[in-house]
Amino acid sequence: MADRYVLLGVAPARSDWFRRVATWAANAALPAEFVRCVSLEEAIARLSGERPFSALLVDAAIPGLDRDVLAAAVARGCAPIVVGAEDQEARWRDLGAMAALPREMDQPQLLQALADVADRVPRAQVELPVPVDEIPRSQGRLFAVTGPGGTGASIVAIALAQGLAGRQAVLPGSVGDDASARRPSVLLADLCRVADQALYHEAHELVPGVQELVELHRTSRPGRAEVLAQTFDVPARGYRLMLGLRRPRHWVGLRQRALEAGLDSLQWVADVVVADVDPEVEGETETGSLDVQERNLLARSTLSRADLVLVVGQVSMKGAAALVRTVGELVDHGVEPERLIPVANRSPRSPRRRAEMTTTVARLLTSATGVPAERFAPVLHLPDHDPEPALRDGVALAPPLPRSVSRGVAGLLTQVTTHDHRADPAPIRIAPGSLSTFTAGEPPR
Repeated sequence: MADRYVLLGVAPARSDWFRRVATWAANAALPAEFVRCVSLEEAIARLSGERPFSALLVDAAIPGLDRDVLAAAVARGCAPIVVGAEDQEARWRDLGAMAALPREMDQPQLLQALADVADRVPRAQVELPVPVDEIPRSQGRLFAVTGPGGTGASIVAIALAQGLAGRQAVLPGSVGDDASARRPSVLLADLCRVADQALYHEAHELVPGVQELVELHRTSRPGRAEVLAQTFDVPARGYRLMLGLRRPRHWVGLRQRALEAGLDSLQWVADVVVADVDPEVEGETETGSLDVQERNLLARSTLSRADLVLVVGQVSMKGAAALVRTVGELVDHGVEPERLIPVANRSPRSPRRRAEMTTTVARLLTSATGVPAERFAPVLHLPDHDPEPALRDGVALAPPLPRSVSRGVAGLLTQVTTHDHRADPAPIRIAPGSLSTFTAGEPPR
């Protein structure tokens, strides 16, 4: 029997195109089997099974259709085709659709689209073309600031944003390409689950924020003005601010693909994004719970793509232990040691005590992670400071702290290659029986 297409279909009730495709398949006018679904949830559930599917035909008017649904189909080797998107084909392709067809499509149009993007069943492995962005976007630097609770990581994030906003020619090779005597545009993003930057900036409005940014990217690719409209200007410190979640429980409304697209846009509109983020990165692999992984989505997504990660700790026995533990968890998560900067907040002025802290942290990191100490950046010591008056009055922080942290980051930046999270190898779909077996005496093939 010749191979045929196996199609999933989702459409509103009594859709003409849905009925036509079903008739073509039933009359053998189309070399396809058409499996009709009543909802997107049913379609995703079918894709999660063992049976391979060639394409997902989904009506553009279906509620809930967004980039996460389209990405879920692609991840399962099924080409998503949006029907009824003839006036917005570029938009749907940008969101992840492999093809777009009008509702009045005829049989040759559907066959041509299937031939272009889908494979017939059975096949050992499905290889789908990756949609290409029609509007290339430059990527600014992303610096993440994290640390155990009570270490002052949020204040360090503010200081870093203020310090970088006041420096010139600090970001060679970032947005704009011309790093000559130009102060970079800086955006401070509150990506903590318990968000405090609204308090530190005396924000009188809590909307918009990260929730609106993610929602904006679910079904569209917004322009620069739309992205900047989700942020607030902080002229006293020279950067823009994106507020965080209004309630810690609001993480349930975030979608992974939409969040990733939102972070891309932030790096597109600013030369530097400083992210205040939690250190919790546990996922389903470590805990067996998908809920834990989704709860930590903000931290996992941000820390995985950051060019540099500042891990803030305190100068004490417990502070050093917490700092080393956090760095070890980030290394286990996949953050390269070269991108991690241990930070000693409110470090004493004594050179001897600073040297002791640096030596202790280096020794403990090697013991805890098995990674040579020279792969980690040396501890960045920040001076003692009292940010309360500046935060209360809404003015710039005193210069020593922003100057120290921005100088330390700028000095290390030239030693680190920009991290492209999109270049990471994607999982390869393996069909049962497609791999050769081998014994202990034979090498794998």
